[in-house]
Amino acid sequence: MAKQVRVMRMSVEQPLWRALTGYRVLTMLYAVGLFATAYDEYDRPGIAIAYYVVLCAWTLATLPRVQNAAACTKRFLAVDLAIAITGIVLTPLVVNNHHIDSGGPTLPSIWTAGSVLAFAIKGGWRWAALASTPVAAANLFERGHPARDTVHNVILVWVASIAIGYVVEVARASERTLARALEIEAATRERERLARDIHDSVLQVLAMVQRRGAVMGGEAAELGRMAGEQEVALRTLVSGGLTSVSRVSRDAAQGAVVHVVDDDRDGDGPDETGPLDLRALLAPYASAKVSLVEPGAPVPLPPPAARELAAAVGAALDNVHRHAGEHARAWILVEDEPDEVLVTVRDDGPGIPEGRLAQAEGEGRLGVALSIRGRLRELGGSAELISPPGQGTEVELKVPKVSRGKAGQR
Repeated sequence: MAKQVRVMRMSVEQPLWRALTGYRVLTMLYAVGLFATAYDEYDRPGIAIAYYVVLCAWTLATLPRVQNAAACTKRFLAVDLAIAITGIVLTPLVVNNHHIDSGGPTLPSIWTAGSVLAFAIKGGWRWAALASTPVAAANLFERGHPARDTVHNVILVWVASIAIGYVVEVARASERTLARALEIEAATRERERLARDIHDSVLQVLAMVQRRGAVMGGEAAELGRMAGEQEVALRTLVSGGLTSVSRVSRDAAQGAVVHVVDDDRDGDGPDETGPLDLRALLAPYASAKVSLVEPGAPVPLPPPAARELAAAVGAALDNVHRHAGEHARAWILVEDEPDEVLVTVRDDGPGIPEGRLAQAEGEGRLGVALSIRGRLRELGGSAELISPPGQGTEVELKVPKVSRGKAGQR
């Protein structure tokens, strides 16, 4: 039985890093453009030009640093913020008084916000508050007094960065929760699949050994008793099962990581995409006591859906053989509807006493719950069981042709 491991990565913050990369480049060009258009307002343009050379070189050279959280180290963030603050503090030294009095931009202009946002995306709202505070102090120093426009800009950057940092923290927590939920769902599906397979093989053999041993007596009875104990233990195990702890990527850029194991039961590999004729899978069930009535044309279904539906039919026939008696007959009717495939398994046995299915499920006997209904549920279909006492049992299995369940999505 081949296994396929699918690795699902989720990272809602990765688009934020890509947006920050573009923002830094665009605001760098914007700051240089402002300098070029207001060149006459600079008393010492040489210092400004030197600063812009450093700013452009730094921005372009560090683009890989703002691609993801792992590359954006604390040392990089500290140097980046220092360059922004240095530009703000240098502004009064290179511009005239008119530039400052009229509320002209600082040397880095809105490029500074990129440094603060990098802190927010990397470390959340606390890091954002830590980075925006020295930027606010530098802006107040540059103006010389708390002008209204300056205070407005400072508060805007401070609030925006903290809000973005908080959103990033919530997004990371949501990723972890979603990863955990997906992994629990995958583990549950795998446990149910194992329970179905075990019920269809191992548990039936153990139950048979227990019954035959009790009839034969002697050492066989002891063997039957041990088989019965193992059957109970195995039923308990497959009914409960274990759920693995969800994994979180060590590389923060990759977000949460979920490992989902898919089985390829027949070893056909992941490239099997052509439909299967359900009639060919049901044909082996026909015998002297089992009559198969099928359409004259093929009944195509996706391979996983066809195999699961055939296995559910097999589980229903196993119940007939075990509970309806040696002389009971069964009939399989296949109907190919426009939107779904309907398979009915009927027998002429004594039927199922009222409440017996609920009792069996409570005892861990999961033949109907997992081998039949569980399979159909994963395919997006349904299984209905009708069993009037003394009138036989009829199991109606419905599967949509376009499977909405997990089994049809491989």
